[in-house]
Amino acid sequence: MARRVAVVAGGHSKFGKRYDATMRELCAEAYKPIYDEGITQDKIDATVLSYAASQFTGQGAGSALIADYLGMQDIPHLRVESACTTGTASLRAAWGMVAAGLYDVMMVLGVEQMNRVSSATATEYMSRAGDMRWEYPYGISFPAFYALMASRYMHEYNMSHDILAKIAVKSHHYGAQNPKAHLPKEIPFEEANNAIPICRPLNLYDCSLITDGAAAVVIAAEDRVKEFTDRPMWIKGIGAGASEMMIQDRPTLTSIPGAKRAAKAAYEMAGVKPDDINMAQVHDCFTIAELIAYEDLGFAEPGKGPDLVENKENYHDGRIPVNCDGGLKSKGHPLGATGVSMTYEIMKQMRGEADKPSRQIKDVKYGLAHNVGQSGQFVNVFIFERGWS
Repeated sequence: MARRVAVVAGGHSKFGKRYDATMRELCAEAYKPIYDEGITQDKIDATVLSYAASQFTGQGAGSALIADYLGMQDIPHLRVESACTTGTASLRAAWGMVAAGLYDVMMVLGVEQMNRVSSATATEYMSRAGDMRWEYPYGISFPAFYALMASRYMHEYNMSHDILAKIAVKSHHYGAQNPKAHLPKEIPFEEANNAIPICRPLNLYDCSLITDGAAAVVIAAEDRVKEFTDRPMWIKGIGAGASEMMIQDRPTLTSIPGAKRAAKAAYEMAGVKPDDINMAQVHDCFTIAELIAYEDLGFAEPGKGPDLVENKENYHDGRIPVNCDGGLKSKGHPLGATGVSMTYEIMKQMRGEADKPSRQIKDVKYGLAHNVGQSGQFVNVFIFERGWS
């Protein structure tokens, strides 16, 4: 029988255009809070590096580089890659090894340094994750994929762009309170609604950022947890899903099929329902992605996600707080770090350690992380449970 596994510690670098740090220095910045808690290199059995796209820095064999820099060169290490879900894929891999008894204590460290190339080059690299025969050659980038989803959703449910703008306003409201965020500034509704178009109907404030940063978490088997913390965050449920590579082959553009499958599996493993979730970190690479996530995760019926937005049920004091750290939209989206950052934020919220009371979610027992790769070809959903009263 698999062993229970908990998240026992975490660390997080500042996200942003980090020209002041190398990739290895960003990883050290994320590991330092963990080290300062007393979880030194000799207490970690193995590491997983979540590093999605080596072309941004040109650095191959990233796990060896980071292990050396952090003084863990004698510890087994590996790298995981799964597009934008690399962070949660890495956590899933580490969970499996600890649950199976291969290791007792592991660190998952996510990093990406995307600003060593121009924005145009970064967009080019990411666009190559589309079908190289039938999508990429015709100029389809990821803003275009999500613009197709937004257009279809707006048509089917008679929704205006106002709803997407209100999601962006929320993201920046909380990002402005997060010292780790890439773009920590409030934006008024009119600015969010009328910004320069990127790919209609999506504009500047509908799109996440090209970001540098790192985040780390340490997980431990049940019989080792008390060595590290009296506030463990148990990994209660895990679900993974996939969708058709080409979105033209999908039955709908107003939902991500793999996300619904991943959520169903995670809920069943955890033995909980959507109404039990106290907070969610969802993959808002674009505002429409956050809206669709509400419905895929069961927080709203199909076509009813806009009601959740209009009623501010997604704010920290609402029915289902979502991305109260700013999300990918304001906090930033360094590909390999994103899923790990989501996990870190849920741990901090459970512990009552949000940076400001105005973004602290009350009494989090169950938190959910929803991490999507590409336009839904990879999806991971994690459900975490507070391990103390």
